[in-house]
Amino acid sequence: MITEKDLQEAIAECQGKRNPDSSTCIKLAAFYTIRRELYGDRYQDAPPAYSFSSGPEIPRVDFKTGSAFSRRIDGRPAADIWPIIEELVEAVQATNPRLYAHFIKKLG
Repeated sequence: MITEKDLQEAIAECQGKRNPDSSTCIKLAAFYTIRRELYGDRYQDAPPAYSFSSGPEIPRVDFKTGSAFSRRIDGRPAADIWPIIEELVEAVQATNPRLYAHFIKKLG
């Protein structure tokens, strides 16, 4: 017969696996089920439930001036826009150093 200690060790081993695969998950579910059936519901250490949260919010550009530029970037993920702007600024630096210096000065 499977002892309670054996089940606890098997559960701990599955939970400690670095990269669990489907086989590990199936075994863990089986161990929990066997433990519950043999020893009751006194264990409260079941895996935590997953959140229905959508996760961290992605920063989006909020820029509404009515220009063609603002219409193209407004609402898009900021991480998608910054590399494009940096590319433009680097091109300005190479082609018009005075305009670039003025722009950098305005940034503070």
